[in-house]
Amino acid sequence: MSKKSKNFRQALQQYDRTASYSVPEALEILKRIKFARFDEAVEAHFRLGIDPKKSDQTVRSTVVLPHGTGKTPRVIVFTKADRIQACEEAGADQVGAEDMVARVKEGFSDFDIAVASPDMMGLVGKELGRILGPRMPNPRAGTVTPDPAKAVQELKSGKMQFRADKFGIVHAAIGRVGFGIEELEQNFQTLMSAVVRARPAAAKGTYLKSIYLTTTMGPSVRVDPQRAAVAATASGR
Repeated sequence: MSKKSKNFRQALQQYDRTASYSVPEALEILKRIKFARFDEAVEAHFRLGIDPKKSDQTVRSTVVLPHGTGKTPRVIVFTKADRIQACEEAGADQVGAEDMVARVKEGFSDFDIAVASPDMMGLVGKELGRILGPRMPNPRAGTVTPDPAKAVQELKSGKMQFRADKFGIVHAAIGRVGFGIEELEQNFQTLMSAVVRARPAAAKGTYLKSIYLTTTMGPSVRVDPQRAAVAATASGR
């Protein structure tokens, strides 16, 4: 186990680690105990009551956060013909067809998200399946679409993907420490509502088992799932 820094240990002493807080309370704690010298990401972690080994209990979807994440993703697009110019105008960082596939195959990896039009997926899947891994364009994530320019616009304006990992946990950024508490809370409520809507029909029992909020460098703060659910429902998000 790695040794925690002095600042980290001091941060842990400034709140009750065993308590469960409302979302605004947890966010206030994170902002109060921050010690990094840069504007850290604020992340939400949802442990779900699913069996991720079963294909009918996969949790994966997209959501548009009202205040964005504070980071503009680097987006590449695999597409052809007249759609190339439209994607460039929408803000795509790199666009191309066979040439784009070749660049990625040769080692280009300076991107966060890959988008593709359906007519490119045969080649992309064959040549880049192992290379792209979790960044592989996927219809369920909205990154395989006949209108890739629109997808680029949405991604650049705050649309994000989330999925449960092999432990049944969704990890997602909801903004930066420099955001206001109200902005972070609204982003959190929007994300949580999307996670709840993505509940698989096959999932039984308690779905939201635990929720934690944390920052890039700091410790995590436990959120009360019931209070968070009530607040999200009341907000209508």
